[in-house]
Amino acid sequence: FLDSIVLNASCSTKDILMANNKKAKIKVLYLLKILQEETNAEHGLTMSQIIERLDAYGIPAERKSIYSDLDILREFDIDIKTYQRNPVEYAIERRDFSIGELMLMVDAIQSCRAITEKQAKTLITNIKQLATNHEQHLLDRRIHVARRIKSQNSSVFHAVDAIHQAIKAKCKIEFSYRKIGLDGKPCARSKSKTHVVTPVAIVYEDGFYYLTAWNEAHNALSEYRLDRMIDLRVLESAPAARNSEIAGFRYDENKAIMFGRFGGEEVVAILAADADKVEIITDRFGSAATFLKSNDQEALARVKICKSEQFFGWIASMGKKVRIAGPESLVKEYHAYLNYLLKD
Repeated sequence: FLDSIVLNASCSTKDILMANNKKAKIKVLYLLKILQEETNAEHGLTMSQIIERLDAYGIPAERKSIYSDLDILREFDIDIKTYQRNPVEYAIERRDFSIGELMLMVDAIQSCRAITEKQAKTLITNIKQLATNHEQHLLDRRIHVARRIKSQNSSVFHAVDAIHQAIKAKCKIEFSYRKIGLDGKPCARSKSKTHVVTPVAIVYEDGFYYLTAWNEAHNALSEYRLDRMIDLRVLESAPAARNSEIAGFRYDENKAIMFGRFGGEEVVAILAADADKVEIITDRFGSAATFLKSNDQEALARVKICKSEQFFGWIASMGKKVRIAGPESLVKEYHAYLNYLLKD
């Protein structure tokens, strides 16, 4: 009995309170939360500050127990460093993402046209939670994207997941395709225009997601923008089509370049660009462009393109800065396209 009294007398008031405090069992989690929110290599917390933060959560604690909790977190591979400053500070030095990487994510989300404004704000809010309180204001960035039009369809994420599910399950999908009417508003849905296709792959280009799918009605591969899809569902009872075009399909960075995802006959074109406009070709084709010997006045590049009105429009938009130099048949088709536009 006397031993019990002595033992209890040796216990501090905080130890007794901790024993009766339900939050004591998760004290180490609150400690991790505090360090994640407030510390990095430049900003640490002293032991007194840590005790103060825990107390604000209703968790009284002593230095000895906190030292033990820090060791537990280190054993769990949390990179907690002790900085011999005056006074000594503790901080999480290595984080999952640097502030530069988080900034890049925020910029990419703000620039993405495939999601709605609300979805963009939600994603950025979640990303900010990965930064410390000291850094979060750095993620309040406003990147101006010229003529950016955010998607009005909030189901793009669902569509991506559903299509991947269908590809994995090897079955078809069904959806309606939203069109914009003469009044600038989405047309009424029409069940007669329902598409049933075999999904093949998804690509992200120019701010939008596109589906490449086998369309049996056209007996060809077709492309659809995901933000224009409505009432998408996976047809688990409809097995996917099987043919050599589907089996051998893959997105190839070195294949013919499409413009606006419009396909067409594949052609090897020779493009000529003024000496000070070569970057126009490298920006559009990258390493897929092969540069040929030329003079000091212009550059010649061999590129593989899908011939389409969109390609001709891209060339026309640059006046004489970038021109089609060959083959002759493509030059004639381009001239015919321009003459067609000039007709009343």
